[in-house]
Amino acid sequence: MVLRRRTVFIPLLFILLLTGFQVRPRAFWGAGGWRSDPLREGLPTASNGVVHRGFTFCRLLYQSVRREPMGHGWNTDYPGSDFNFVIRFDELTAVHPSRWKDGEPGYAVVRPQQKELYECPFLFASDAGTVGFSASDVESLRDYLKKGGLIWVDDFWGPDAWRQWSSEINRVLPEYQIVDVEADHMIMHALYEVPEIPQIPSIQFWRRSGRTYTSEQGNRSSTPHLRAIFDEGGRPLVIMTHNTDIADGWEREGEDDDFFYAFSPEAYALGINIILYAMSH
Repeated sequence: MVLRRRTVFIPLLFILLLTGFQVRPRAFWGAGGWRSDPLREGLPTASNGVVHRGFTFCRLLYQSVRREPMGHGWNTDYPGSDFNFVIRFDELTAVHPSRWKDGEPGYAVVRPQQKELYECPFLFASDAGTVGFSASDVESLRDYLKKGGLIWVDDFWGPDAWRQWSSEINRVLPEYQIVDVEADHMIMHALYEVPEIPQIPSIQFWRRSGRTYTSEQGNRSSTPHLRAIFDEGGRPLVIMTHNTDIADGWEREGEDDDFFYAFSPEAYALGINIILYAMSH
């Protein structure tokens, strides 16, 4: 296991404390147990009960072909991370989310071959080291990315998960290289100053380690990475947060104050930066 020094992201934390967070996040996990909300598949539209169509957080529903420790495939961190991120994105930016008929914010699940795919500003995928794309998935995702889409994958740890993911995305975009995103890239400064990629563990691992360690696979995952695939014009096609679980900083923010202060401000800062940069490029 690797011990990493935590640095609270002071500017964003100060803003969050000043706003008081207008909405208390939903505790999907914790003392109340796990909440199984209905699968919100497809984008919010008039035909399925949308009240207001704005920004929608789209999660990619993919097929897993292998397992990773503490992973659950496509629905890892779902729906809590998606719900909480949309709420905070609304509070901390000028972007307004979609709303479903029951008042829930605009988060949705989309399969690779659904027509709604092309209405998603980006696709988010957790536990990406388990993914296995079919030939038709590859064709659909390639078309989506070449027409202006973005995929952001998160919460996959160690060399085995990396090999699986990099092999699959190479099938989708074989002509492009994966590169490291350096600290001076605009992604790191799109709205908030993020000096380095935070390593955020799952809350379960963090608690089991005595609230001390952040590398879920010890020395095999000791260094968090922000990597990307850019097209010839510099537009991001794929963003990869490897050896870190950014989405757990969103999902678990309402469950444990210590976890929130240690990880959530950095998780939101980087997440908002990535989404704003992708939507503006």
